[in-house]
Amino acid sequence: MTKVGIRCEDKPYELRTPIPPQFVKAFSEKHGFDFVVEHSDQRAYTDEEYKQVGAQISKLRGSPVKIIFGLKEIPSAEFEKDKVYLFFAHVIKGQSYNMDMLRQILKMGATLIDYERIVEVPSEKRLVFFGNWAGFAGMSETLRAFGQRLEYEGIKPNPFKLKPTYEYDGLGALEDAVRQMGNRIKEEGFAKELAPLVTGFIGYGNTSKGAQAIFDLLPHKEVEPNQLADLEPNPHLLYKVVFREEDTVRPRNPDATFELQHYYKHGKELYESQFMEYVPYITVLMNCIYWTDKYPKMITKAELSEHWEETGGKPRLKIVGDISCDIEGAIEFTLDSTKPYKPCFVYDPTKGKIKLGIEGKGVAVMAVDNLPTELPREASTSFSESLQRFVPAIVKADYTVPFNKLNLPPEVLKATIVYRGELTPEYEYLKQYLK
Repeated sequence: MTKVGIRCEDKPYELRTPIPPQFVKAFSEKHGFDFVVEHSDQRAYTDEEYKQVGAQISKLRGSPVKIIFGLKEIPSAEFEKDKVYLFFAHVIKGQSYNMDMLRQILKMGATLIDYERIVEVPSEKRLVFFGNWAGFAGMSETLRAFGQRLEYEGIKPNPFKLKPTYEYDGLGALEDAVRQMGNRIKEEGFAKELAPLVTGFIGYGNTSKGAQAIFDLLPHKEVEPNQLADLEPNPHLLYKVVFREEDTVRPRNPDATFELQHYYKHGKELYESQFMEYVPYITVLMNCIYWTDKYPKMITKAELSEHWEETGGKPRLKIVGDISCDIEGAIEFTLDSTKPYKPCFVYDPTKGKIKLGIEGKGVAVMAVDNLPTELPREASTSFSESLQRFVPAIVKADYTVPFNKLNLPPEVLKATIVYRGELTPEYEYLKQYLK
């Protein structure tokens, strides 16, 4: 039988798994795969649940298992020659904090397949993802933190009360709690000084759709960006606005018109952010976009500092739910990531510094970098459902042949960053970050 490995995740509070027990059972019965699962004290699924479907509990390092499925980055010491590793590598932007890991993969002659790059060809639409689950948890944590921030500032009435997302027994229980919040908004309302209360969503992909699905359980009206200046104050109703690329950026040439594909190709070379035009009207901002340094930042630290001064230190913007969590990325004042047990920090625009927690002068930021782990079992199942069609081909492929002979689906070939210790042609640009 072909042996397949499932890693124990090393990062604290990471409860998810790429292949839950029910999928282990299905793959074993249909394809004859023999699963070896590393012991974990924190995984949402117990060792016993895996044993019940025929999996062996054992260490993977030093074992004959060649195909190893994980989720988050793997410690450099774990990589072995001729083995194939699948996980979210976070290297395609040349992330400095993962370049040592990438060097070790190359040095050991291993193969890296990155889930993030399993995309439709040629549309680049992601096919294997947790994005919607990040959205569910990110919206929940942001609403909870917003309520805590209002409480800290003494703003009442304050109907925005939730438990930490991970304390709910799954998505259904979370949705029920958000509906109850909606009932409080309808009946009690929120502080009049907050109205009109606008929640803005930057982006419209899977992450944004997940966040919107939670928000939409609240009483709200959706408006367009150009309507923000004319909203009617109503302390029993929220406003929702979704920003697309044509809303957030404009051509640097005032005589040019916005074209989406042109923007994707040229980024900040020919386009600049115009997002600060909307910030004075937004109270809760959700950042849900894929971003690289090729594109303009949505809000810079300098822009927020200027806005802070213009408003006398009392901007309408109370909190940013930075689900994308790119450090100093689209939201430049996201200076660090956070963890589920303490999901927020407050950024002080006058000092350019952050303070962990919900108290202090500035704008609160929710920046948990592994949000789907707050709904671990359902998120793992959803992820595995998107991955399952590729698993048989990944496991059965012959990884001794040259890369151009490798018999993998085109979507998985595109996701193969390193093959037998060499960067594949599409990712040779990473050499510049490895010097």
